[in-house]
Amino acid sequence: MREREFWELLEEVFGRSYGRSLARDQRMPQLANMTVLEALDAGEEPRVIWNVLCDQMEIPDSKRWGRDHNAPPLPAA
Repeated sequence: MREREFWELLEEVFGRSYGRSLARDQRMPQLANMTVLEALDAGEEPRVIWNVLCDQMEIPDSKRWGRDHNAPPLPAA
């Protein structure tokens, strides 16, 4: 997942205003208590951030990937 795709999904799933607010304010204990913006700046994979945020906000798999419901592939290890 590219960062651009992350922001598109954030707006689609949470709405523009609420999604941007979450990115700024919501702390994620699983990611060293960083916000989305801090985690992106720290170089964390957008897909990892997305899954942590969705898990924390209790967004089911059926809704977290937007209209097409297809999860992007995992990054190569």
